Order: sequence, then C-alpha cells, then structure tokens
Amino acid sequence: MAEHDHNHHDHDGHDGHNTHQHDGAGHEGHHHHGDFRKKFFISLILAVPIIFLSPMMGIDLPFQFTFPGSSWLVLVLATVLYIYGGQPFLGGAKGEIKARKPGMMTLISLGISVAYFYSLYAFYMNHFGAPDAHTMDFFWELATLIVVMLLGHWIEMKAVGNAGDALEKMAELLPSTAVVLDENGEGREVELSEVGEGDTVQVKAGDNIPVDGVIISGRTTVDEALVTGESRNIEKVPDDDVIGGSVNGSGTIDVKVTGTGESSYLTQVMDLVSEAQSDKSRSELLSNRIAGYLFYFALITGLLAFIIWLMVLGTMDFALERLVTVLIIACPHALGLAIPLVTARSTSLGAKNGLIVKNRESLETARHLDVVMMDKTGTLTEGNFAVNHYKSFTDEYTDDEVLGFMAGIEQSSSHPLAAGILDKAHADKVEAAKAEDVNNIPGVGLEAQVAGKDMKVTSVSYLEDNGISYDKKEFETLAGQGNSVSFLIIEGENSGIVAQGDQIKPGSQKMIEGLLERDITPVMLTGDNRQVAESVASELGIKDVHGQLMPEDKERIIREYQEEGSKVMMVGDGINDAPSLVRADIGVAIGAGTDVAVESGDVILVKSEPSDIIHFLSLSENTMKKTVQNLWWGAGYNILAVPLAAGILASIGILLSPAVGAVLMSLSTIIVALNAMTLKLD
Repeated sequence: MAEHDHNHHDHDGHDGHNTHQHDGAGHEGHHHHGDFRKKFFISLILAVPIIFLSPMMGIDLPFQFTFPGSSWLVLVLATVLYIYGGQPFLGGAKGEIKARKPGMMTLISLGISVAYFYSLYAFYMNHFGAPDAHTMDFFWELATLIVVMLLGHWIEMKAVGNAGDALEKMAELLPSTAVVLDENGEGREVELSEVGEGDTVQVKAGDNIPVDGVIISGRTTVDEALVTGESRNIEKVPDDDVIGGSVNGSGTIDVKVTGTGESSYLTQVMDLVSEAQSDKSRSELLSNRIAGYLFYFALITGLLAFIIWLMVLGTMDFALERLVTVLIIACPHALGLAIPLVTARSTSLGAKNGLIVKNRESLETARHLDVVMMDKTGTLTEGNFAVNHYKSFTDEYTDDEVLGFMAGIEQSSSHPLAAGILDKAHADKVEAAKAEDVNNIPGVGLEAQVAGKDMKVTSVSYLEDNGISYDKKEFETLAGQGNSVSFLIIEGENSGIVAQGDQIKPGSQKMIEGLLERDITPVMLTGDNRQVAESVASELGIKDVHGQLMPEDKERIIREYQEEGSKVMMVGDGINDAPSLVRADIGVAIGAGTDVAVESGDVILVKSEPSDIIHFLSLSENTMKKTVQNLWWGAGYNILAVPLAAGILASIGILLSPAVGAVLMSLSTIIVALNAMTLKLD
C-alpha cells in the first residue's frame, strides 16, 4: 500500500457509501448448559425417592420410611442414577486419567463409584449373605453427591456460557457468489468456489469484495477496517490491490483475481485463528489442581487405613468400611460447589458492570498479567471522525463561511466525513449555505452550485491530478496527526481546508493510568500508519507502539512476548484482531466491534469502554480471593475429615462416623455458598 493512500479516500463516492454492520451474536442456549440442566432435573427426580427410602450413612432421618420391596426400588433407581447422572463425571474422569492429570472429575467419579459398588456389595450381603449381616449401604450419599455435582456444573455452565465460532463469523464476510467477466465483458454469477486465479470479477458499489486481486478498471474507495484495521476508507484506482472480505464503496470495479480459497488473505487470517486456538495452552484451573491433590490424598489415606485396620483387627468388613468411608467423605461436595457459585456471582456482577466473562480461566490468568496490548481504532479511539481544524485560504471568505459552504454541499451526503462537517457547523452555530445541483463525482468527491459559484469538496488527489496548488507541509502535518483532509475548491481555486480526526475515548487515559499503577505495561498494536499511532500513544502515555501491522504481525508480536515469559492480554474490536485475541492469554473484545472479534474474545466489554478493563482486573482480584477462601473451606473439610474417617485418632477414642462426616460435609457446603454471595466488584 502506498504511504499516502490513507489520505486519498476522503470524499470519493459519498452517496454510495455503505456502512457494513453485523448483527450481534448471542451467547445463550449452549448445549453444555442445556445438557447439565436436563441431567440435573432428571437425576433429581431419581434421587428424591432414594433420599426418602434409604438411610444417610446408616442413620434413619425423621422423614425417611420403608415398605416391603423398597430396597429393591432404591437399587434400581440408584443404578439408573449412577449410569445416567454419573455419565459426565465418569467420561470426564476417563479423559483426565488418559491425560495423566486426575482432577475434579476423577475425584467425583471415585466417590460415586465407590458408593455405588460398595452399596451393591452391602445389598447382596444384607439380602443374600449371612443372616446377621448388616453391612451399611451408601445409596443416600450416591444420590445426593450426583445431584449436588450436577447442580454445580449446571450453575457454572449457565454463568459462563461457551465461546462462539469466530471462524464461522469470518467465513460469512465473503459472499457465496461472484460475478465473473468473460472475454467480451459479459458477466455471469458463479459460486465463489468456481472462481480461479487469473479470472476477472466485477464488484458493484456496496458489495463485499469476494477475492484478493488487482483492480484493472474503475475507481472506488474501500473499507478495509474490518480486515486490516486501517481506520479510514482507502481510495483505490487501477493497479491497486484489494482484499477479499473488505467492503467496496461507491464505484464499480473490475478485479483480476490473485487469490481465492486457500490462497486468499482472509483464509490465511482464519488459519491463524485456528492455529492459535489449538496452540493456546490454557492454565489448569486452581480448583482442578486441588481436586487432583485430594484424589491422591484420599486414595493413599484410604488404602493405608484399609491395610492397617486389616492388620490390626484381622477383619475385612471394618477395614473395607473405613476405606469406603474415607473415599466417600473425600468426595468434594463443597469443592464442587465452591467455584461454580463464585463463578455465577462473579459473572453476574461483571454483566451488571458491562463485562461478559466467557472464559472463567481469564479471571485466574488476570492476576499474573505483565502486558496489555491494544488496538487503536475503536478501542482507544471512538472510530469515528470529528472536525478539529478548518480555515479559509482566501480573503474573500471567512473560516466560518468556508465551513458553511462545505456543510451546504455535504447536507445530502450520508458519508461519515460529511456527518463530521455538519456536526461541526452545528456545534459552532455556522449556518449551512444553500447548495444546488449537488453531484457525486466518482473518485473525486462532491460538486455543487453555491452562491452562484461552482464549488467542489475533494481529497488531495484531485488537487494533484489537476495541478491545483496547496500547502504540502500543512497537509502532511495534519495527515500525520491522523486526520482525513478535505479541500474546498471554488471556481477552480483552492479556497479552504477541513481536517477530521478520530477522537480518543474519555476512558482510555484512565485505563492506561490504571494499568501503570498495577505495573502492567500498555502496548499499542495498530494497522494505522506509525505517525497516527505515535500521536495517539504519546497523548495517552503509551511508550511501546507498533504501527502499520497486519493481523499476522499482531499475532506474532504477542507470541514473541509470551515466549519471553510474559502473560499477555489483547484488547481489540476488528477481524484483524481475531488471531491475536485468540493467541493472547486473555482476549478482550470491544462489544461494539465485529462479531468475529466478540466471538474470539474471552471477555467482552459490552459498553466498549476501555476503563472497564480496570473493572475486569478488580473483578479478577476479588473473584480469586473468594475462590481461594472457598477452596480452603472446601478442601479444609477434606483435609480434616479424611484422616479422622481413616481412624488416625482411634487410639484415643475419636473415630469419625460416616454420619458426623455427612454433617461436616453439609456445613462446609453451606459456608462456601454463603461466602460466594458476599463477592463484590470494588
């Protein structure tokens, strides 16, 4: 792309300008959430009779009753419940063991499997064994354990939801068909898959460009912001490159295809996203690591208890009962609810404050951030233009009159730059002049009759093409500050200028200050030219700036920081940010950005307010405090109860009975639930 391209687009094709928008993608109704909800309610229906018909760890509760054959009903219901309700945990445990990383699923599976199979043994002994056999079953514990764990997982899934499909959203940018021209210039519409390199396709005003290529005829402006991040429309003339997925402006162009399908630029960006998704090594969740430690702790303690009691007493029944009691008491009722309840409270708080946390691992990772990288346009800046400079070059007209002439000509235009001029005129109480015979000049701008004179609003390219003099130094200064510059031509003479620039969001400064206070380094990554980027960065106090970047460059820079050991957050709003949002340890998408960015992010800033990143960091800190507290309550119960259940203090008469263990288990679960509800943002 030529270095001055970014100034050549300003007023080409006002009337035909299209603003490309996507419908927002929702995040509700994910199948995991639905699966756990369904399993929970069906399992609850199966569990209720078991809870009423079987004792809790050998103790008959006041509401319990039996009838002839009730034990057989309990057996059947418990078997169905174990197979149906236990399936997610048994399947998850299989995966954890295969990966040699036992965690929460393995610990839950151990508890429910021991409870079920020992209860089968107890049922057999009580019905078909010795006449005096009174082996205790654990069907009550099996039922409550499965229901509580399913509830915990459902709460968590409901709170967090799943990430959408960023690749699918990207693919939607390309039209499904293209108009291919034959040797006679006749066009026919074909499937995009049938278009090959070397073909010539015609792209009409307002259409998405279907392929990468080179313009062979026609002039237009192209909105590449979604794909490259360049914040302004780019003027395109013959021999200029165009990118598939970008949006054509007002002119019709014929494009010779240089890339389609696998070789297209957009496909390469999609490949980057896909690769980053598969490479992104997610940190193992703290709760899962603790559950893994508890698994080994319970298993080793239970086996030791079994061996020691067998050696001491020489009876299998008591030793086996101690082993089973240890493994069932170790099952993480509280631990299984501790994190989902904090997650549910955290995501609810976030949503009320404009933060949607799609990936709860990001709340853990945020504690260790070293670098926050951010896009410029739409993230730190508003992404729309406002007039910051205008003046007259002739003594005949004042500065305000020049603005009034331009406002009059622009009144019939829907172009964003036109809106900026009209807004400025309104703000400065400048009356728009009456313009007649307003015409759009493709590739040039607008012309009209104002006060009986021929006037044009054009870009700098028109002045150069027609030999009209202008102050190049002033133009380069304004353009270098990130402005789009338009000129007013009256009767063929350069008579006035207006410069419009992107405005920095009010919350950007607060966000940068908040990051620096936390010793987190802010870094700007942008597709805009370096002059523009450095101008914004210096105003905000960002020292590390990278400009004129393509999506692959952003993703590469993030990878380099990560390879040096840094934890990286990326904040962005465009398709060009998607690979880096996925690659970063935490991807934060601006809610007003593209669907693709939103689908690629771990966290969404609904209000598109940069300072909400500081709220997210506060939410992370407070969430992790509650998480650690709940883990101590949940795991602390196990650390205390497991050795007592094993009989470590039996010599002084303290032996934790299964019933007391169940009471402690319930108390621990209530404590973590109440503690989770006290989570606050500030």
